[in-house]
Amino acid sequence: MKNSNLFLVGLTLVTLFACGPNTAKNSDADNHGDTVSTAIVTGAEQFDRYLPLLEGKTAGMMGNQTSVVGDRHLVDVLLEKGVNLKFAFAPEHGFRGDIERGEKVSNEVDKRTGLPLHTLYGKNEKADSIVASVDVMIFDLQDVGARFYTYIASLHRVMQLCANQGKKLIVLDRPNPNGDQVDGPVRKDDRFKSNVSYHKIAMIHGLTVGELAQMINGEGWLDGGAKCDLEVIPVEHYDHSTPYSLPVIPSPSLPNQVSVRLYTSLCLFEATDFSVGRGTDWPFQVVGYPDPVFGSFTFTPGTREGMAEHVEQQGNLCYGLDLRQSNPDEQHFTLKYLLDFYNKSPFKDRFFSRPEFFDKLAGTDELRKQIIAGLDEEAIRASWAADLTAYKQMRKKYLLYPDFE
Repeated sequence: MKNSNLFLVGLTLVTLFACGPNTAKNSDADNHGDTVSTAIVTGAEQFDRYLPLLEGKTAGMMGNQTSVVGDRHLVDVLLEKGVNLKFAFAPEHGFRGDIERGEKVSNEVDKRTGLPLHTLYGKNEKADSIVASVDVMIFDLQDVGARFYTYIASLHRVMQLCANQGKKLIVLDRPNPNGDQVDGPVRKDDRFKSNVSYHKIAMIHGLTVGELAQMINGEGWLDGGAKCDLEVIPVEHYDHSTPYSLPVIPSPSLPNQVSVRLYTSLCLFEATDFSVGRGTDWPFQVVGYPDPVFGSFTFTPGTREGMAEHVEQQGNLCYGLDLRQSNPDEQHFTLKYLLDFYNKSPFKDRFFSRPEFFDKLAGTDELRKQIIAGLDEEAIRASWAADLTAYKQMRKKYLLYPDFE
């Protein structure tokens, strides 16, 4: 997963659209027979359920800027409540979410709390001894529901470390903003395993991190089939059909709900030379290339404070598609954008400029080969239908919330 953003990098608690509180419909009715809306309560907000598990224990945490309770960082709240936190692990983008796509996350100290920080993005040979130094681990990251989003690889690593050291892991669950869909190819072949395709799940997996943690345990995906001592604090008043707008941006290039919903479809362009808006104010809301054949909308990727030094098509006038006004609730995973741009391309022989990376994003080399062969979306979907059906059956075993179907 790559990231750049512009004007939002470095902000810790950045609110998305002023969408109001997230609510779920309650089956109970009020005195007038109307449906009652109940606010979603994340796992992190349910102190009565997990603070007793931390009493008298030393703890470590995997978190970042999405680890919030209201408008406060969970770390600050836990320290205030007397939890004996010893360190924090940081995923891609760092503990405060201000590190660029794929860049090194260094071991350092959190300037706000003095808490030692350690990276789990990439190798950390000391990770086992770090986890061994505490009694319990806490995991609180906001995922976005796509297999190529690397926070779920971080979840797996924390589970493995806890299993290795015999430590309990408390997962503070959060809603999946793309949890109303299960779609795309299922990764089967370990040849395509990477940070962007870590698990044998559908590309759009339809799980919260708590549900995925149960799947990792239940399917024996940890080394040697080991089990993590896992406790999930589930979200209250949530189901998979509930629209959910993230209160804090999960990474610099997903600055609003439109980008979060379009990300599932546009991320495959990351293995091409097309721009998905990095270096503009609209990452994952526009797509284009320096050729008028791709559309009449134009934009020029540039530079913004805190962004990566180089982005795709930086300084070049790109022609393409403007998706900024899309209704986020109507966005679901589709291949139509990728297929349309491929079919319009006068350079099909080099359209997939990084084919190995594309195959890792897709979890298979079949999708790239099907596009080159000229298959349409219906035919491509038919080819993964059986695997997707089998995945959906497996997924049902681990659901903590009512499904969208």
